Amino acid sequence: MPLDVHVAPLDRPAEGVVDPALAERVAALNARFRHHSATQVMHGALNDAGKIALVSSFGAESVVLLHMAAVIDRAAPVLFIDTEMLFTETLVYQAEVAERLGLTNMQTVRAADIVTKDPDGTLHQRDPDACCALRKTEPLNAALDAFDGWITGRKRFQTGARAALDFFEAEPGTGRIKVNPLAHWAPEDVRAYMEENRLPRHPLVAKGYPSIGCAPCTSPVKPGEDPRAGRWRNTAKDECGIHFVNGRVVRGNAA
Repeated sequence: MPLDVHVAPLDRPAEGVVDPALAERVAALNARFRHHSATQVMHGALNDAGKIALVSSFGAESVVLLHMAAVIDRAAPVLFIDTEMLFTETLVYQAEVAERLGLTNMQTVRAADIVTKDPDGTLHQRDPDACCALRKTEPLNAALDAFDGWITGRKRFQTGARAALDFFEAEPGTGRIKVNPLAHWAPEDVRAYMEENRLPRHPLVAKGYPSIGCAPCTSPVKPGEDPRAGRWRNTAKDECGIHFVNGRVVRGNAA
């Protein structure tokens, strides 16, 4: 059964600092896995990088990493952040995929103070950054305090801010490693993996949602648009904030 983890936000360091020893370790991991496959990077993360959790949105492409993890270790910790504003389709898909892949260590993370800070559920209209921090960034940071690092599904092709992703990153201010097994994958690689392994697609993909977040802030994407155009449409925002430090997108080489 999934474990529900209700967490309150924790104070993060005002200035993100990367420990030199951690930076050296990350550099060694990147050198070691530089020419390895995503599956090998996943295996290295789960077996050689300490206590690692896979953080999954159970969105349009999430099943790829979930499948890779399940093949290696079905008991690997999987953190699913329920912002309480997700599409019903996402919640159903999460339960179905976890059962199909046999994931035995699902942990659902929720913020503990939504009722106090967003009682009428309109914070996303007034301040979407604050809403993401409340419902996603802060509870995830608190949950990750129990781990040495975490695995993400970020890829270089998704946005300009992700164009320089490495497989392994040193996360400033936390002492954690961030792992991006799919960093070098192209969209066709994702599709091929899903087809070859007959993995279930998120039901909203067929309805024009190639990138799926919270229901109020996600809209369908028209042909020819960027896949993430439907996230926070008509705003300058294109990241939820879980990959930010002090308001800036942080990549391993930048850190």
